[in-house]
Amino acid sequence: MPKNLTDAPAARRGLLVVPLLGPALVAGVAYLDPGNVAANMTAGALFGYLLVWVVVTGNVMAWLIQYLSAKLGLVTGLSLPEALGQRFRRRGARLGYWGQAELVAMATDVAEVIGGAVALYLLFDLPLLLGGIITGAVSMLLLVVQSRHGAKPFERVVTGLMLVIVVGFCAGLVVGPPDAAQAAGGLVPMFEGTESVLLAASILGATVMPHAIYAHSALTRDRFGLVAAGVERTRVLRATRIDVTVALAIAGSVNVVILLLAAANLQGVEGTDTLEGAHAALGAALGEPIALLFAIGLLASGLASTSVGAYAGAEIMKGLLRVRIPLLLRRAVTIAPALLLLALGVDPTLALVLSQVVLSFGIPFALIPLVRLTADRGLMGTAVNRRLTTGLAVVAAGLLVALNVTLLVLLAIGV
Repeated sequence: MPKNLTDAPAARRGLLVVPLLGPALVAGVAYLDPGNVAANMTAGALFGYLLVWVVVTGNVMAWLIQYLSAKLGLVTGLSLPEALGQRFRRRGARLGYWGQAELVAMATDVAEVIGGAVALYLLFDLPLLLGGIITGAVSMLLLVVQSRHGAKPFERVVTGLMLVIVVGFCAGLVVGPPDAAQAAGGLVPMFEGTESVLLAASILGATVMPHAIYAHSALTRDRFGLVAAGVERTRVLRATRIDVTVALAIAGSVNVVILLLAAANLQGVEGTDTLEGAHAALGAALGEPIALLFAIGLLASGLASTSVGAYAGAEIMKGLLRVRIPLLLRRAVTIAPALLLLALGVDPTLALVLSQVVLSFGIPFALIPLVRLTADRGLMGTAVNRRLTTGLAVVAAGLLVALNVTLLVLLAIGV
């Protein structure tokens, strides 16, 4: 038996890493939420293979961002909200930061609860409000699992839902495969008019989301706690890099598949700018079984992503308010706007667009502090970012913030 990881053969080291995987798979579900589905489906239907490169670029940037979030949690034993809560000396600043983060959590729930509600409507013809209540209730149950039984059972449930998402969204590719040459051509960066720029910004806005950053730091903290410097930290950081790579390879591949599926089968078809319209168009183009699997995948997407969103919302309250709030109450706070929109009969697609706008406002408040904290040697010690890592993170953060500002400007001027 080797004394430490570096004494073990390569194959043995790989086996030792496997039990450490999991947190990134949970955080990665945030990259497969109904907002992503809608953005990628619309991109393929309107512009074919043109924006494949945007999805790939977004996932490459997301890898670095999610790794930094995970590293912060296991090196400090703190989630990002907790670390920021400790840094804010003035109560007003802490409450102000909590306010914007709470709005982000609410906007996240809008997209995910509505996605689950639409899926239940497509599958069982349930009213949207009832579907939203059911989706919220399931996320509440999964949050109870996490709080009472720990990180691993929660990870297993969410990872199982991810598997359903993969099958549901990828099945159509078997029946209606894309053109390989055109798909490869979509890796070349280019646009076709202002609308494609707007859609590209929407894809990136739906890809890297604040709640995934908040959640990942907390997930690694819950799983590993504070990992002291040494061989064990090296092992866990290595496993974390693998975990993030696997999770975002899955999420990125599924997002690309959704775009390719639409590009190959729905390009030019009317009504595919809504989830309901995309479902109907898939049924007409590829058959009802594919449409059924798509709806099941959408339901799993809504249930899994709103569970992670609920987890992030709970962590935001805990880390920034520094008070213990009953589980039911803090869940009710974040889910209330989504249910209110459904009760008022607001168009689900409009609600999804508005939620992405709010999420765009939240991006700088999560990204900039994350880069700053992980570059702080006093906080991170020997695990502080290398200069190249910080430089790449600054570029990624700057690009994402700029694109989200572009999205807001284009929406404001009505392009």
